Amino acid sequence: MEERRTDCAAGTHLVLIPSYNTGTMLFGTVAEACRYWQPVWVVIDGSTDGSGEALAGHSRQQRGLRVIFRHRNGGKGAAVLHGLRAASAEGFTHVLVMDADGQHPASSIRDFMALSCLHPEALILGVPVFDRSAPRLRVVGRRVSNACARLETLGAVSESLFGFRIYPIASLQSIMESTRWMRRFDFDAEAAVRLSWHGLPVISRPVPVRYLRTGEGGVSHFRYGRDNFVLAAMHARLMAGFIRRLPRLAEQRFKPSRR
Repeated sequence: MEERRTDCAAGTHLVLIPSYNTGTMLFGTVAEACRYWQPVWVVIDGSTDGSGEALAGHSRQQRGLRVIFRHRNGGKGAAVLHGLRAASAEGFTHVLVMDADGQHPASSIRDFMALSCLHPEALILGVPVFDRSAPRLRVVGRRVSNACARLETLGAVSESLFGFRIYPIASLQSIMESTRWMRRFDFDAEAAVRLSWHGLPVISRPVPVRYLRTGEGGVSHFRYGRDNFVLAAMHARLMAGFIRRLPRLAEQRFKPSRR
């Protein structure tokens, strides 16, 4: 069991939650995140359901909570990049990104932050542990994307789509600023692959995940046809980049360690 340290993260690590029309589920997600960590920043990505305005009103009574508005919906990656710029300007070095829909385990925040303190240079990836609520089609589709990511990173990234993860801000922002991609559903997978290419060590940790039905307040903006096409196009781009980088990646990945 690794030593648990979160004191080093004070003033350097924050929780970043992008949200688009998440409804009332947003309030429970934010409350749980604030219970385990502060500060928590929420980027409202052009929501039209009033959830952002309601949360902003609540933030005046909640210490450590900040609500940031984007007036036009740009996608998860665009919302994260908006938050990265603001966080970097205020001196933060790492963000733990989690979804607003209640699927991700806020109870794991402190353990991830402690792990980031021990390995500040690393990309910390959550690996989902599914229960019976997970739609089979989504699970199968995830396996395909993960197989592609493992190939593109020579095994460094085994989980590409689960959005509960910690990023070093400078590395992620630099990569995102250099491309027009990684703004929508392609964000999670492409960020993990490109950061691995960039030389960041990747640490994976299992965490529980739950899928909420509509009657339970669950919200999903995933569209099977549209978003699977986006993923396929993204992996085609990444595969072309992988082939160009293969000699360097192989040397980087498999070079003998020096003692």
